[in-house]
Amino acid sequence: MSESLRMAAVGLGRIGRIHAQHVHELASEQPGLCELTALVDNDRERAEALAQEFGGDLQIFATVEELIAANCSEASFICTPTETHRETAGALIRAGQRVLLEKPLTDSLEEDREFVAELNASHPHSIMLAFQRRFDAPLQYAKELLEAGTIGRAFKIVSALEDSGPPHAAYRSGGLLVDMSVHNVDEILWMTGKFPQSAGSMGSLIYSQDFSPVKEDFDDGFIRLWFDDRMIAQIEVSRNHVSGYRVETWIFGEKGQIHIGRFEQKPLEVVVETYGPDKPIDRKAFHMRDYGRLVPEFVDRFGPAYRAELAHFVEQCRKGEPFAVGHNDGLRAMEVIDAALRSKWEPVPVQSAKTAPA
Repeated sequence: MSESLRMAAVGLGRIGRIHAQHVHELASEQPGLCELTALVDNDRERAEALAQEFGGDLQIFATVEELIAANCSEASFICTPTETHRETAGALIRAGQRVLLEKPLTDSLEEDREFVAELNASHPHSIMLAFQRRFDAPLQYAKELLEAGTIGRAFKIVSALEDSGPPHAAYRSGGLLVDMSVHNVDEILWMTGKFPQSAGSMGSLIYSQDFSPVKEDFDDGFIRLWFDDRMIAQIEVSRNHVSGYRVETWIFGEKGQIHIGRFEQKPLEVVVETYGPDKPIDRKAFHMRDYGRLVPEFVDRFGPAYRAELAHFVEQCRKGEPFAVGHNDGLRAMEVIDAALRSKWEPVPVQSAKTAPA
């Protein structure tokens, strides 16, 4: 492809705006690579404000049908509510576009399987699923250390993702574990190259739901995964980390552990530390991007990964080649989460022996 890849932004909420900014930056830095040509959102005022900010001659549409009819883009990124993903992505793909789709693929395992079967049969390389952790430099470095045998055989992974508060009022959730832990599940499958044999989950409503306008099944959740080769993984997700956004992963091996940390209330620094049984082995700090304005807390942590993800999407579209992560990866993550949800772990009452008076 010699001409710029013409791209449309479909859904202009928090992450849609960030993707649009990254396209605009890539276009400015590498003329002829890509260009943002259209915005699709049912909030006309929001779309017009974004178009004015970028200073470009952007076409604005209320629906993807209008976008398709205008024939002004070859690729789109979709950042609409989960329940609209299949319909929106399907329409664009059938029109010949390639799509970067925010996770999850759909909002149920049954629909995931139906959509994946349709894609595999007719459009096997049309969707890139937005699992940005695969493009995160600290996690990539940790994966290299693991594959190099730095800590020996891994036997436990702990992956934590905790928001400092509930989602914004306009957020439409498919459930805490479906919408939130999908990132952690994919991280573990990607990091280890393994698929679990069984899964279990539990969750609670303990704090943020008391004042959140967004009603979810849980505001705090836990998943345990069991793999072969005597390995387990556990995932902690929450809306209740009131002292700041927390993203951490620990990988425990027979020769030590790797910690990928981002809490310590240093939003623009992520440290990967490796420890042996009796001394540190390695330490590397990664500095995240300062956007120079207030951005959602997950963008502070993953801004460079979102941009690297978008750059990969553009490159593969221009070359006409498959993406590094696709719809089948989304299905695998949903299969794990569905199994975990079906486990229905239930609390068991604690029976305490009564102590006889002295």
